[in-house]
Amino acid sequence: MTDASEPRPSGAAPVVSDTRTVARAVVYSPDLDGEADPGEIVWTWVPFEEDHTRGKDRPVLVVGRDPRDREPDHLLGLMLSSKPYHADDPEWLPIGVGTWDDENRPSFVRLDRTLLVVADRIRREGAILDRQRFDAVARELRAHYGWS
Repeated sequence: MTDASEPRPSGAAPVVSDTRTVARAVVYSPDLDGEADPGEIVWTWVPFEEDHTRGKDRPVLVVGRDPRDREPDHLLGLMLSSKPYHADDPEWLPIGVGTWDDENRPSFVRLDRTLLVVADRIRREGAILDRQRFDAVARELRAHYGWS
């Protein structure tokens, strides 16, 4: 078996928090302008839960911005996975297929673990998640995690 993990890249790594502790306003404002915006699926290095010094590049749904006025800009994101075993986990919401996955596999978004990502650590834009699917994520964040 090959180890697909990568050591943490230089620079600021995402800060991982329980979604309930970072409850914010969820925002939908995608714009494929080269900057990551809420409603877009982007790629960044995400630390593993069991070892935050290791992780891998993965898709992340941007759901908002850190409201604290600070530089550089920080985004709030939820990681995605295409692993089918997440289908039975209540902390994961199915969002279907999209252009962010080259193999066109169904994806799931993790709701209970929010990433605070420095905007300049985003590697590339992946896609815009359509409003209907984004609203399903927002409903879950509002109903179960205290977001507004």
